[in-house]
Amino acid sequence: MQGSEHLLSNEAQQRIKDIRLATEGIIKAFPRQYMKECIEHQRFPEELWQSLADTGLLGLTIPEALGGSGGGQLEVVTLMETLAGAGLAMPMLLLTAFARVPILRHGTPSQIEQFVLPSMEGKEKLCFAITEPDAGTNSFAMKTLATACEGGYRIRGQKIFISAVDQSDRMLLVARTTEASSVDHRTSGMSLFVVDVKSQGLSYNPLNIDVGWAEKQFQVFFDDVFVPHDRLIGRVDEGLAGMFDALNSERLLATAMGVGIGSFALEKAVSYSQSRKPFGRPIGSYQSLQHRIAEAKAEIEAARLMMITAAVSFDAGANAGPQANMAKFLASRAAVKAVEAAIQTHGGYGFDKDFDVITLWPSARLLEVAPINNEMLLNFIGEHVLGLPRSY
Repeated sequence: MQGSEHLLSNEAQQRIKDIRLATEGIIKAFPRQYMKECIEHQRFPEELWQSLADTGLLGLTIPEALGGSGGGQLEVVTLMETLAGAGLAMPMLLLTAFARVPILRHGTPSQIEQFVLPSMEGKEKLCFAITEPDAGTNSFAMKTLATACEGGYRIRGQKIFISAVDQSDRMLLVARTTEASSVDHRTSGMSLFVVDVKSQGLSYNPLNIDVGWAEKQFQVFFDDVFVPHDRLIGRVDEGLAGMFDALNSERLLATAMGVGIGSFALEKAVSYSQSRKPFGRPIGSYQSLQHRIAEAKAEIEAARLMMITAAVSFDAGANAGPQANMAKFLASRAAVKAVEAAIQTHGGYGFDKDFDVITLWPSARLLEVAPINNEMLLNFIGEHVLGLPRSY
């Protein structure tokens, strides 16, 4: 059991223990080398994905009454952290898990059956589209517009930095149904839609980005894409709550990824520092190096504790935004610090891809930029937690 999990109820502790045990069995079948080969050949780890489905792990957060494995964010972040802690970080797991949240919370039974249940069996994957080239972090300024028409909506616009579109079957899209210039408040007029990736008029181009994942990034174009009425999640113009449900879940899963990547890097640092003896003693005995590793460990544990606290709050239906934002901020910083400690410990070998340390740097560093950059997280904490004047 991780140090921070003793704060949970006995029942929750047992659920987490069971998830870790099931995940560790999958890790033995699909070690880090498997993932490295998938990344090298730009191939989605389909066998690993299907194994997660076969063991019921893709069914986490889906109620047992619907055939899922039950649980909530606490359970799914445990899965993500355990996988990432073995070098098996999966953005597709993050995407599918958090894109399902608004559908489960705001969708109809028919929508849940059609758009959520196939994902727990590994039959369908979901991605999420919100960021736009001009709006960037200011999602309220998005211009992608869904216009009502006979039988549904017509969507025009574009999105950017959309992960794994090519591997996804459906997309949870955030679009305006009322233009920003026509709403009384900037948070109004947005809606959520489930869009088939193969819809006529939807196209995408890969971005020249490589962060050490099997999943790639894309710019997506919507050229008069038709979606029927039953693809609207919740009420028209009232998608804000569902959007933030998704984004808070995304922050927590990104936190879990950061905690896992950081833990994986520290394992490498500790192992190497105990075996490397250029002056006769293990370099891990040198305080200058030992303190660097220990500091990263302390920050990882702090991030994990905040992640657990935020996940429990989210699952209880409380406003988990402040905690989720703080958790993601702490985890991104801790992951970078851990990878830097591992690089420094390995010296020149830290830059040799065969030692599999420098390979962790892009994904760890990305977490300080996305999902949502750390500067905006601090702005949120300053304004909404501390009550300071808005800074932007």
